[in-house]
Amino acid sequence: MLLHGTFEEHDGVMTDMGPGYSAAQVRAAERPLLDAGAPLMAIAAAGLAAEALRVLETRGARAGRVLVLAGSGSNGGDALLAAAVLARRGSAVAVIRLGRRVHEAAFHVAERAGARVLPPDATAGAIAAQAAAADLILDGVLGTGAHGGLRSPARQVVARILESGRGRAAVIAVDLPSGVDPDDGSVSPPVLAAHTTVAFGAVKAGLLLAPGRRWAGRVRLVDIGLGVALEGVVPLVGAAPWLPASGQEPHRR
Repeated sequence: MLLHGTFEEHDGVMTDMGPGYSAAQVRAAERPLLDAGAPLMAIAAAGLAAEALRVLETRGARAGRVLVLAGSGSNGGDALLAAAVLARRGSAVAVIRLGRRVHEAAFHVAERAGARVLPPDATAGAIAAQAAAADLILDGVLGTGAHGGLRSPARQVVARILESGRGRAAVIAVDLPSGVDPDDGSVSPPVLAAHTTVAFGAVKAGLLLAPGRRWAGRVRLVDIGLGVALEGVVPLVGAAPWLPASGQEPHRR
C-alpha cells in the first residue's frame, strides 16, 4: 500500500475474521484501488490506531507509552501513521527504524505529531529497555512481501526484547507478526507473539494456519475496500476456522 493524499484521523471499520488469502491475491485486489488513488495506507493506519487505542484503554493505560518497530515497507508506514494518531492523542510514542530505509512520508507525519525517534545506533539493549517500559508495542517490521524472517538489526532487537522480557506491554502485529509467512503460516524465529494482529483488507492465510496462528493472537480485520475485488477469488483457507478452501492441505514451502 502507498500513501496518497493527506492523512486524516478517522475510525477504521473492524469486521469479523473471514477466509484467508495469499499475499499475492491481496496485492492484486489492492492494485486497482491504488491505481485510482485510494488512500489505502491512511485507511489501514486509522484502523490500526483505533485498535491500539482500544487496547490501551482496556489495559488501563488510556494514552500510555508506545514503542513502534518500523520496517522499510508498507507495514512500517502503516505503523508510523498510526503512531502519529497516538502521539496526537497524548501517548508517549517512541519509534525505532529497523529497515534499510523508512517510508519517508509516514515517518515525517509521525515526527511532526510528536513521536520521538530513537537514534539509528541505539543498541538492542536500549531498545529492549524501551520495550520493557512500554504499554504497547507495534510490530511493523515485516509485511506480506517478506519471507524468511527478520534480518539484522531487527533480528537482534527482537531477540533481545524476548530475552529481556517485555514487561506489561501488549503487542499488536501490523497485518501479520514479523517472521510469520503470510501464505503458509511457517514461523522464522525470533518472533514477537502478538496479543492482537490487525489485518488490512483480508486476513492472510498464514494467520489461520499452524504454526502461524499461535503467534497471531486475536485477529482484527480492517475493511479497506477489497470486497468487490476479492469476489470470485478462491482463498487459500476457507471461512471455517483452519479449513483449507479446497479441502486439501495447502502447499507448504
